Amino acid sequence: MSQDYKSRLQPHGKLDTPNMPETGHGCKTEFHSTLPRLPVSHVIAMKTTLLVAVLALVTIAGNTPAAPTPLQAFSDSFADVAERVRPSVVTIYSEKVVKLPRFHPFSDGSPFQWFFEEEDSARPRRSVPREFKQTGMGSGMVLDKEGHILTNNHVVDDVDDVKVKFTDGTILDAEIIGTDPATDIAVLKLKGKLPADLAPAALGDSDALRVGEWVLAIGAPFGFEQTVTAGIISAKGRGQVDGRRGNYEDFLQTDAAINRGNSGGPLVNLRGEVIGINTAIISASGQSAGVGFAIPVNMAKRITRDLVKSGHVTRGFLGVIIQDITPTLAEQFKLGQTKGSIVAQVNKDTPAEKAGIQAGDVIVRFAGQPVEDTRNLRNRVAATDPGAKTDVVVLRDGKEKKLVVTLGELPDDDASPARERRGNRRSETKTDYGLTVEPLTDRQAQALGLDKETGVMIAEVEPGSSAAEAGLRTGDLIVEVNRQRVTNVEEFRKGLKDAKDKALLLVKNQEASRFVVLPLK
Repeated sequence: MSQDYKSRLQPHGKLDTPNMPETGHGCKTEFHSTLPRLPVSHVIAMKTTLLVAVLALVTIAGNTPAAPTPLQAFSDSFADVAERVRPSVVTIYSEKVVKLPRFHPFSDGSPFQWFFEEEDSARPRRSVPREFKQTGMGSGMVLDKEGHILTNNHVVDDVDDVKVKFTDGTILDAEIIGTDPATDIAVLKLKGKLPADLAPAALGDSDALRVGEWVLAIGAPFGFEQTVTAGIISAKGRGQVDGRRGNYEDFLQTDAAINRGNSGGPLVNLRGEVIGINTAIISASGQSAGVGFAIPVNMAKRITRDLVKSGHVTRGFLGVIIQDITPTLAEQFKLGQTKGSIVAQVNKDTPAEKAGIQAGDVIVRFAGQPVEDTRNLRNRVAATDPGAKTDVVVLRDGKEKKLVVTLGELPDDDASPARERRGNRRSETKTDYGLTVEPLTDRQAQALGLDKETGVMIAEVEPGSSAAEAGLRTGDLIVEVNRQRVTNVEEFRKGLKDAKDKALLLVKNQEASRFVVLPLK
């Protein structure tokens, strides 16, 4: 040890000990005087034996690995999961040829077009299309040994060429065998000779997830392939995340970092099971802000099964217009809670009508499970196979009623007819609530597809009025007041007069039916 090093240690190495009285061996006590004094040779032998034992323990401890701490074991579990799952994760590269017209500034009628005429043609030179390749990238996972790959629809939407890259660098061509824009799911199929070590991902149970569970997201954010990020399940059953995906939203929310390029990659639990497909984020900057969303794997299982089998998705169909239960509606229906879904309309010749479901029923259970809200019921009906017989429990007049419905197949959406502008405003009646109504004419009923309905049309809604705040709109048809049918303006006015402080209206238009609570004070 150098002198400099000693001098640096000296101030911290010197110990000041208090003045102690001399005690011979340093441990003179009352007990010491009563114990027999051992020969010096025995004491030396005992000390030597103790020193050998201590050195032996030190040697053993130095050669034996220390037991892992709980924190290290927890860290190792993340690494084990990532190592197990990564062979199943792929990066997806897409390519699309985009054609743009090349316009000439002096063609087609320009006074200078003769400068640009072809030498062997009497016609001026026309615009010539030019092409360039647009590329994209996302993530995916291996579904099975047959070479099916699961990813997001928006990763491969409207592309000409798709390639799949594995963790070992292997790149294979793939074809799109089916897409479902409503849930943003797509299935690819690898072309050519498949790798012998193709590793399908293990699919878990997203319904069994609990908020707060640790999860890992794996993908290729910003082109960095096989990136692993960690977080927790922040929430379940999220909706209204992306309007482009229609009504089939039931997202898992996570704070695991998800960025551009993660789309289609797996969200896995600490057992290495895929419980979600990463699909979207909410961020003002376009980068991860800790609010990411994944499609539950249980929803994806049903969709991928249909896409692999037939290339398209079939969904169950009930045939009702439903709406959420607000506290105000719960009070009017004397429900005491807001869980469930109110049936605002039962369409003709549908499974719901045949099963006996009625407008005003509150669906509280479907297929043996409680109904949380309208989105929950819609997703579960759609996820049920057409033709399946399903128990439906409704509340009708405060009593539970069990029905059995045989689901149909959801048809393609039809375009709604354009709403007719009403020119004849005679016989209008204005209420004290900012609402002007008029009789329903045959022409109006036919134009709105309500030719078999009776009621009064809303001709005008005053901005800022009670009617406007309740959500009533011009062109709506009021068919009930406080669960009583109305066929004309007089019956409508009488229904409002008989009501106390609120009126429960059943309103229809060319799109749907819904219940509305109109405050009368």
